[in-house]
Amino acid sequence: MKEKSNKKTKEKVLSGLVWTFGERILAQGVSFVLSIILARILMPSEYGIIAMVMVFINIANVFTSTGFGESLVQKRKADELDFSTVFYCTFSFSVVIYIILFICAPYIAEFYHTKEIILVLRVLSVKIIFSAIATVQHAYVQKHMIFKKFFFSTLGGTVVSGVLGILLAYAGAGVWALVVQYLTNTIIDIIVLFITVPWHPRLLFSLERAKSLMDFGWKLVFANLINAIYNELRSLIIGRSYSSVALAYYNKGNQIPALAITNIDTAIGTVVFPAMSEAENEERLKTIGRRAMKTTSYILFPVMIGLIVVSRPLIILLLTEKWENSIIFMQILCLYWMTQPIQTTNWQIIKAVGRSDLCLKLEVVKKTIGIIMVFIAMQLGVIAIALSAALFGFVSMVINILPNKKLINYSIKEQLLDIMPSLLASIVMGMIIYPITFIKMPTILLLAIQVIVGIVSYVGISYIFKIDSFNYILSMVREKTEDKIWRC
Repeated sequence: MKEKSNKKTKEKVLSGLVWTFGERILAQGVSFVLSIILARILMPSEYGIIAMVMVFINIANVFTSTGFGESLVQKRKADELDFSTVFYCTFSFSVVIYIILFICAPYIAEFYHTKEIILVLRVLSVKIIFSAIATVQHAYVQKHMIFKKFFFSTLGGTVVSGVLGILLAYAGAGVWALVVQYLTNTIIDIIVLFITVPWHPRLLFSLERAKSLMDFGWKLVFANLINAIYNELRSLIIGRSYSSVALAYYNKGNQIPALAITNIDTAIGTVVFPAMSEAENEERLKTIGRRAMKTTSYILFPVMIGLIVVSRPLIILLLTEKWENSIIFMQILCLYWMTQPIQTTNWQIIKAVGRSDLCLKLEVVKKTIGIIMVFIAMQLGVIAIALSAALFGFVSMVINILPNKKLINYSIKEQLLDIMPSLLASIVMGMIIYPITFIKMPTILLLAIQVIVGIVSYVGISYIFKIDSFNYILSMVREKTEDKIWRC
């Protein structure tokens, strides 16, 4: 019976990973291409204005898009009353938050010394209300592990909003092209989910259920709030103390590694968290956690090392030389993003055992250290601020690892041994492709050769040294292929 349950969970996780990876890679791949086109049309200063506004929207979104949705996923027997209760709570919070931002818009513009922000913030903040509507839909999809629904909603929103943004940019709409793109993306996501997901809000509400779910959720909300404030603090300081152009370079340098990590890492985290929450015991939870750790590290380490090496030709080719100042930020921030797979897996484990209180405590400790680093770095310049992010990533990684020795007996030593083969293989790959940078040839050809050599060398190293994650991924591919052939 236990083996049957584990096999069923494995099948759900594998199916979820296929659809979630498909959604992330295809939709975000399209989004990336569209963002490149927009970056070639629009100026860094216009991107800087959006970056300033998004600091406050991203922080405000925490109150509606995190915590309470996760409480539904974590609760083993969440029913219709739970889902509808959370829906009305998050929607009400979002309206209140929008009103606060609407009123505060002139003061935020004065803080940045940029009057254009007022109207942009008031319009783009509507995104908070739309995101709140989608929160419970997302939780329902996660809870029931029907990730196929995300594929269509995300892809539809990305394509339509991206094309609309490009048309407006060509028409000379400037910063408003980006505003319309952001809003349209969220609206289409909601519409598609309302059509495809079997859950819809009903006229049901329970104050008792709200309190029960909030008991778990509020700690995650505040943990995520601390995390969001810290993540946006650098953008806030750069935009206020330096310029919107400097902020645009920083954010654009962060965009490519963030895109790679957040999409793959989020895809795995989205699928793995429900599976962890259903784990019958600590041993099973540890098994799922170790596999997630090894797999994400194996996929993401070579991507980050590779991006550090090919950053110059990549930025010049994709964004043109007007974005050349983004190169150094991309190289530094790749080091920060390399720590995310380890952080995310440990974070999901802590949430899965129901220790949202520990999540909050860890965030307070981590972000206190991080804020001190930021305020020291801001005295030294924008590059120093980026370096402080990279250093903080490693500090935060260690802090996230520590509790799981006690919770599921997954120690730092064991985790380092799990990720070390992928890390060493990635470093060797980077050393192989680095000398190619100095060969004089067209940028597109140089980049293509580096990518091909990097992939071949990484796969070759994995095969020769029999890296566990490489063999695991191959076995999963073979299993899926054989299943399809058998069905045919």
